[in-house]
Amino acid sequence: MKTATLESDAFVFFGATGDLAYKQIFPALQAMIRHHQFDLPIIGVARSAKGLDSLRARARDSIEEHGGVDPKAFAVLSEKLQYVNGDYNSQQTFRDLRKALGGASHPLYYLAVPPNMFATVVKGVADAGCDKGARVVVEKPFGRDLASARELNRILHQSFQESEIFRIDHYLGKEPVQNLLYFRFANSFLEPIWNSNYVRSVQITMAETLGVQGRGVFYEEVGAIRDVVQNHMLEVVALLTMEAPTGRDPDALRDEKQRAFRAMRPLTPADVVRGQFRGYRNEKGVAADSQVETFAAVKLHIDTWRWAGVPFYVRAGKRMPVTATEQCSTQSPKVRRIAFAFVSARMCQSLSTRVPRCLVKRWSARMWNSSCDHPHTTKCCLTSDCSAMRYEAILCCSFGRMA
Repeated sequence: MKTATLESDAFVFFGATGDLAYKQIFPALQAMIRHHQFDLPIIGVARSAKGLDSLRARARDSIEEHGGVDPKAFAVLSEKLQYVNGDYNSQQTFRDLRKALGGASHPLYYLAVPPNMFATVVKGVADAGCDKGARVVVEKPFGRDLASARELNRILHQSFQESEIFRIDHYLGKEPVQNLLYFRFANSFLEPIWNSNYVRSVQITMAETLGVQGRGVFYEEVGAIRDVVQNHMLEVVALLTMEAPTGRDPDALRDEKQRAFRAMRPLTPADVVRGQFRGYRNEKGVAADSQVETFAAVKLHIDTWRWAGVPFYVRAGKRMPVTATEQCSTQSPKVRRIAFAFVSARMCQSLSTRVPRCLVKRWSARMWNSSCDHPHTTKCCLTSDCSAMRYEAILCCSFGRMA
């Protein structure tokens, strides 16, 4: 039997006091426990928490801020939680981890640490003999460039089989992002006009009013491009531009995304704008003469039959005037001649099996009554907390009124 077919018997996450754990991992663990989908020992590894009680307090703060505490589920999480304190460059940390694992023989390691620590953690796990029968999850960004990505791959394969390695982008776990596939391929009103005959341009924006929030050291390593553009944003571009997968398995989806990526033209300096918000160099851990970008804008061209001649504008930045994650497309005048009554009827019909009827009615009303910046603009909000509906499984859309 291959290791990859065995169930994990412990969950270990490095970077237990970091930003990703605070925003994503702790809330996800409580949600899985609440839905009876998780029953493993939880071991957090970090060096900044004073002890287990401190880590439990941080977990509670995290969950209160991101969804709210479920008393029963959090009690289970708190009971299962263990803490290993130590420096990733010290072998003592990994010997302590070995003790904490106890009889676990198939642990799952989640590397929620800065990219420059991936190789260090993997080597530490292997040297302590904790890699046998294990799996490892590596977050984005995977290396700084092609050479470093290949080197990281080589280090991973020294201790783990390919079936035991999971290179992930947590952004793809957001339900509105996953729903882009249904929005495109399961709704017949969109597919006929989602091409270069009807679309003039597409804009994808991820703007945040927040700064780097004390993560200056991390941000100096990645910048806006490595942090969100080359992973989060390009994945959204792939979902919007790919052709329909030939099957429902992950490989079929990956193959279509890969075709879309291969069709993208190489960028030139004229296609990229980089910027930095005022005050970034005063952040802790940031060099006084830092050239790291906190804002990036990229123009992409995808040379396929569907998207030839249509520019895709991707923007991401910190300390922006608003917080927004959205996709906007500008249609050609041909779209004005489409019968919007037909579109509205087909939209309500196609979504009624997945969305409560009251929300479909409200959505339809919003479509007719809302105003947009451009008379031919379609806006698709990728956030899961739509202020008008607060319904996490729906894409909040508004169509411009006919002139």
